[in-house]
Amino acid sequence: MDSAKLILTEPVSPPAPLEHLDKSRLDGISEERKKQIAKDFESILLNKLLDEMKNTIGDWGFDKDGASQQIQGIFWLYLARDIANNGGFGLWKDIYKFLTNADQANPPTQPLDGQV
Repeated sequence: MDSAKLILTEPVSPPAPLEHLDKSRLDGISEERKKQIAKDFESILLNKLLDEMKNTIGDWGFDKDGASQQIQGIFWLYLARDIANNGGFGLWKDIYKFLTNADQANPPTQPLDGQV
């Protein structure tokens, strides 16, 4: 891909708050699928975290050719997926709770720091 196509030439729209999500799209999704969606999101987050951690380790003595980099990337991807599927940070539980409470008109919201 040409790197010139990656340069932003137009203003970026601001992110939409979670209150404005199309909640009708969540109605047909089973509870198991919602759990898997939440775990997959945590898996992606863990993969990015592990990738940054890997960059701080330094030289492992592995070859730096394309094939070895690809195999290492697949290893870190599956490691992150396994961590997320076996509990992870527990972030998936909060995401799942949001997905299951999304069908309520006004889900209760509390600040993360516990202050009112």
